[in-house]
Amino acid sequence: MHILIIGTLGGQVGAASKIAIKQGGSVLIAESINEGLEILRSGKGAELVMIDVKLDVASFITSLENERINIPVVACGVESDTQAAVKAIKAGAKEYIPLPPDAEMIGAVLSAVSQESHAMIHKDPVMQNVVKIADQVAPSDASVLITGESGTGKEVFSRYLHSKSRRSANRFVAVNCAAIPDNLLESELFGYEKGAFTGAVSRRIGKFEEASGGTILLDEITEMDIRLQAKLLRAIQEKEIDRIGGKTPVKVDVRIIATSNRDMQEAIRNKEFREDLFFRLNVVNLRLPPLRERPQDIKSLAEFFGHKYAEANGLPNKPISEEAMKLLTIYSWPGNVRELENTMHRAVLMSVGNQIDANAIMLMSGEQIQSPMPTDAVSSSENSSTASADSLVGKTVAAVERDLIIDTLKHTLGNRTHAANILGISIRTLRNKLKQYGDEGYDVPVAKE
Repeated sequence: MHILIIGTLGGQVGAASKIAIKQGGSVLIAESINEGLEILRSGKGAELVMIDVKLDVASFITSLENERINIPVVACGVESDTQAAVKAIKAGAKEYIPLPPDAEMIGAVLSAVSQESHAMIHKDPVMQNVVKIADQVAPSDASVLITGESGTGKEVFSRYLHSKSRRSANRFVAVNCAAIPDNLLESELFGYEKGAFTGAVSRRIGKFEEASGGTILLDEITEMDIRLQAKLLRAIQEKEIDRIGGKTPVKVDVRIIATSNRDMQEAIRNKEFREDLFFRLNVVNLRLPPLRERPQDIKSLAEFFGHKYAEANGLPNKPISEEAMKLLTIYSWPGNVRELENTMHRAVLMSVGNQIDANAIMLMSGEQIQSPMPTDAVSSSENSSTASADSLVGKTVAAVERDLIIDTLKHTLGNRTHAANILGISIRTLRNKLKQYGDEGYDVPVAKE
């Protein structure tokens, strides 16, 4: 992860930098806000900003918004100044870190903000076949489309492809098309010239230029606005981009990897995704199987995450008991690897004694995974399912979809991200649906404290 530190941090810049580097980051340092903005405009590739709370954090974040620079900001301070911390958070900072720096806290914040995990754990033959194909195509410059349910590890796999490519010594730049508003995504991808719009006080280099010579990941590509897809198609075909407000095309040399958790053929039929762009991206298609289709990986992943979060929280690494492992292997994991990771993180924190036992294996809702039902109970459940299916007759598809979304949100205690993962839709799609339901007068669950 590439981190930009702005300010002196009360002389703690060196210590903070060393910790960030130890946590897997590379660091750029700017003494002032203006110097920091110049670094971000130049396309040097920062993915997170850590800024001294003594500086004008609100002004800095306003500048980012005006210049359409989409990057998370974390405020830092050497004093226990709660007012400054609150002010920074209200201004838009994602988090506040007190200094002198604490290695565990910085590591946790970097992990939470970046949401990255680069380890690829696999033993199941189903997954091994996918990796084998990836190894074959990685050295080429062919575009790759990675599909699969939410939480299957598409970004991790993208980074694996880049690491095995001839471009591995150059930049890997990831852009989450679902997380960036439509009106910002074009400038994020292609950059802009000074004066292109109100707030464009200087030229800004976009992600395509930033990734030139390396790889660009277009994560959740199906969430990109159809009008912007036309500009992306041209960039792929002509190997050049147009900065917003620019008069001369800029040549770029990038390998494109795109991901989607949706049925792309359905998106094409619904006129939500261009068919010609699909063919350009889908030179090679890699489908990542859901966790329920690669059961032999559950044990390896659970042990990996158990060790990872024990180390991150300064706790002893504990073995997983046989009973706990049985619960992990019988569950269907609708949220896939991401849900298993979160479950193991909780298990590490909740476990007592010398091992992680079954009592520590809890789902997001606080419920425990249930053991398989006996045969007579299964028969009863099947009858119940038939009755439930019969109860859907007479309802519109929209009504069934609405009930499913709202019930899933209740199950996740109002957590939008977890609900979207279970439903297999993007967080943007979920938010749009919930806004619609709220406007129509339906009771939409809110996140619990």
